[in-house]
Amino acid sequence: MKLVSYIDRRKVDPAPSFGALVGASIIDLSTTDISTVRDALTFGSLSTLAEQLEAQRGKDKSAVPLEHATLLPPVTNPDKILCVGLNYHLHAKEANMPIPARPSVFVRFASSFAGPDQPVLRPLESEQFDYEAELAVVIGRPARRVTEADAMQYVAGYMCMAENSIRDWQKHATQATAGKNFMHSGALGPCLVTADEAPGPDEMQVVGRLNGEVVQDDSASNMIFTVAQIIAYLSTFTELLPGDIIATGTPAGVGMSKKPPCYLRNGDVFEVEITGLGVLRNPVHNES
Repeated sequence: MKLVSYIDRRKVDPAPSFGALVGASIIDLSTTDISTVRDALTFGSLSTLAEQLEAQRGKDKSAVPLEHATLLPPVTNPDKILCVGLNYHLHAKEANMPIPARPSVFVRFASSFAGPDQPVLRPLESEQFDYEAELAVVIGRPARRVTEADAMQYVAGYMCMAENSIRDWQKHATQATAGKNFMHSGALGPCLVTADEAPGPDEMQVVGRLNGEVVQDDSASNMIFTVAQIIAYLSTFTELLPGDIIATGTPAGVGMSKKPPCYLRNGDVFEVEITGLGVLRNPVHNES
């Protein structure tokens, strides 16, 4: 399934909902008790959603044409968003940093992400707004102290992430939090592709394009820490919950590494494309 969160603009008082993307329409899967992807993962199962989708197919009243929908980040209300930095060999090299012995982890807030085709905001306080294409993993069931061998059983699916960074604020201290959490500085989408329909991470190519030009391009198989290793590590110190998002790091080619540096400007368009997951496209606007 390709799960999305969205607002139906045809409604007088539209509220966020969720459903499955089928062709150019969204089949609504929300109920009175389950109105978000996180709810669905917490209180149900993907197999139940698949059965619900099959039952809804062909019922015109349940389909929302994409042209009338505003897509939101697929998971709108995660309990936590954990990000791994410096997780590609060539990116570590371009940053002149040693290969880490353990994952370098920082936290992002849900408010720092926009949805597909929505503007990412270049903050007023910085000239160093940098792009970062990443593979994001969504957790499907509670995970605590899981082994690397079992870790992939806890994955609900995958999506594209424009993780993006405000570089000077990222370097204000040894912690990256300040430079990673400006309002709508990153993006998620276009949908959550469930693990049963997505290729494995090792088969995924992570590509970032700036104004149509490829600036990042690497295989997720070249990550320093695999998805399984990351889940096992994170679940040691915190319980991963359904709907939690894990960002797995960005490939080489970020704007900071260019000579001269190439930072995002008003009017730019940044796209993230990952094998089997689609294309996440966002224009860049100056924050007003």
